[in-house]
Amino acid sequence: MTHPQRPQRLTLVLPSTGEFDSRTYRIASAAVARGHTVTVIARWKPGLLDAEEHPAGYRILRVPFSPIEGLPLPGLVRAGRAAARRLRAVSTRTPYRPPVDPMAAMRASVARAAASPGSAPVTRSADDGPGGADDGVPRSSLPGRLVGTIVRRLAIPLTIRSQGRFAAQVAPPADLYHGMAYMGIPIALRLARRDRAKVVYDARDIYMDAANLARMRGPMRWFIARAERRWAHAADRVITVNQPYAEVMAGRFGVPEPLIVMNCAYRYAVPSPRPRRFHEALPLDAATRVVLYQGGFSRDRGIEELIEAIPAIPGAVLVLMGYGSLEEQLRAEASRSAGRICVLPAVPPTELLAWVASADVVAMPIQPTTLNHRLTTPNKLFEAMAAGVAIVASDLPGMAPYVREAECGVLCDPTSPADIARAVRAILDAPPDARAAFGRRGLAAAHERYNWEAQVAGLFVEYGRLTGSPW
Repeated sequence: MTHPQRPQRLTLVLPSTGEFDSRTYRIASAAVARGHTVTVIARWKPGLLDAEEHPAGYRILRVPFSPIEGLPLPGLVRAGRAAARRLRAVSTRTPYRPPVDPMAAMRASVARAAASPGSAPVTRSADDGPGGADDGVPRSSLPGRLVGTIVRRLAIPLTIRSQGRFAAQVAPPADLYHGMAYMGIPIALRLARRDRAKVVYDARDIYMDAANLARMRGPMRWFIARAERRWAHAADRVITVNQPYAEVMAGRFGVPEPLIVMNCAYRYAVPSPRPRRFHEALPLDAATRVVLYQGGFSRDRGIEELIEAIPAIPGAVLVLMGYGSLEEQLRAEASRSAGRICVLPAVPPTELLAWVASADVVAMPIQPTTLNHRLTTPNKLFEAMAAGVAIVASDLPGMAPYVREAECGVLCDPTSPADIARAVRAILDAPPDARAAFGRRGLAAAHERYNWEAQVAGLFVEYGRLTGSPW
């Protein structure tokens, strides 16, 4: 029986602040465009609003989190309830205030970085995981060090417990919960039990073979792997971003093969002439070519190899645009590079493609250090295609087939700075027509196949199957 479409309530749960999460933006904005009510439960950090209305029409609620607050202490429970009451009190009077001029905001950021090179604060990304040097764990006294040791060992479950506790007090009822990543799904499940709602687990990586978890050993690794399998079973549907990931997850979780919703960008009309945002913001000489890395500043993404490669690419600068645990180190490298390396802050998803379209090459030499990296199809791959920019990518099983199929770039050995430089030069030194053809072919593939409009259609069919009413 087919039910008529009706407005429904969707809540997405993130283990991050939600500022730069393109997948969340695309899901939320597409649902709002169809008349649904969307709430994003994210993490709060200083400088961000507790609650804001995104220009796309969905609401973001940010809650406190930390391993310490996840400890089962009555005083902290009371403090959490008080914080939740304050959050509810301000949530109706803190509208979103986007920068009036994104270029002016970027220029101001560049000026601040130039005034104190190498001294930018470290911003931890979702990939860094909890329990780092800035986790707020007391260390000065013996009892403090003991508590700190316990908390660091249990940082992941305690952080989940903390965010879940605050989220339960502020999240409005929903018909469907969409839990992002292994630290978002247990909170989504908790909220769904409260509302008797359906749950989707969006497993965007093979988490036990990614970032900090890939390096973890001992009982805690076993505990987290077992917990993720249990959460995947408890969800009503598991989704992921590509076929290799889906096959691995079906075997590990013992669930039906996950639905594939690729990390493609919305179709984008590339301006003519192309924007020159990097040249304007930095500023750069008109003849300088821009090699762009954009995304998380984390290890094994190929950033260090790009830094080694750039001296062998004449007439080009390397622009690193993003955020994460390596930011301070990268700014220090930039200050020593005589202008060959520039570090810029991340931009919101609504602005990203205009910046990507301003580059000459987008480089993603992700390292083959984990199963997750070998099989990855990162956001930046499809964003570069959507912006019509030539790609230099790792010759790995996940991303290489798309570059070969679309003929939109050059593949490289990501472990070799010399080969990365060779691949970049193959694009930049090509005749103008051949160089432009890489971007045109990628753009055509993005418009025909690899676009969010096509991907979200399948996701909404699944949403409708779960809730019993079309989305």
